[in-house]
Amino acid sequence: MQLTPDLPAGHPSFDLGADEIDTVIDLICRGASAARPEMTPGLFEVPMTIIVRKAMKRVKRELGLTNLEVAGEVEIDDMATTGPELLGRIDITLKFARQFGDEDDYVGVECKRVGAGSAYSQLNTRYVTEGVIRFTNGQYAVGHGWGFMLGYTLALPSEAIMTAIDARIQQDYGKGSALVAAPAHDDALSIHEGSLTRPDDTTIRLTHIMVDMTPAAPAAS
Repeated sequence: MQLTPDLPAGHPSFDLGADEIDTVIDLICRGASAARPEMTPGLFEVPMTIIVRKAMKRVKRELGLTNLEVAGEVEIDDMATTGPELLGRIDITLKFARQFGDEDDYVGVECKRVGAGSAYSQLNTRYVTEGVIRFTNGQYAVGHGWGFMLGYTLALPSEAIMTAIDARIQQDYGKGSALVAAPAHDDALSIHEGSLTRPDDTTIRLTHIMVDMTPAAPAAS
């Protein structure tokens, strides 16, 4: 008898349920809000993310979310080789209990600083060219149906930031990648969603969460 190969079912293989997506968004937003008072002027992304990640863990415990694990600076191995190559390091990962045991199945969150005004235009561009791209070029979330971008907003208004980011995403990925507003959260400035097509023709939906991190803006000279 010939056995059917043990292959993942569905394309993409790793997806999230609506309740899981809501849980991830809520925890990210609450964690960022709890971390905001700990921000100091001029912080870069890595120390900001460490503070946010620790706050998310505290909030997770307070909410009693025992079926969820929060980690960060996780090395994503290049499983196509037998050598030490890495695809990259992702800022924050979450794992639900059902995902334990499969290292490739996780919820990925990429964090970037952004801001309104010409002083922050390069950061807004890098949000797309160095952040969003990691979910489409195979560096993060291969086979995943969802990914999350967390924007540390250093200067308001957030609407101007999202306009710039949306324009750059459409420039790089086409009109079909346009962002649309998603349900609001009390601890977020805005939440948007959009779909991107990867080179293998699979689709990933990205949720973009903008949070107020103005206390981390560079100090005025």
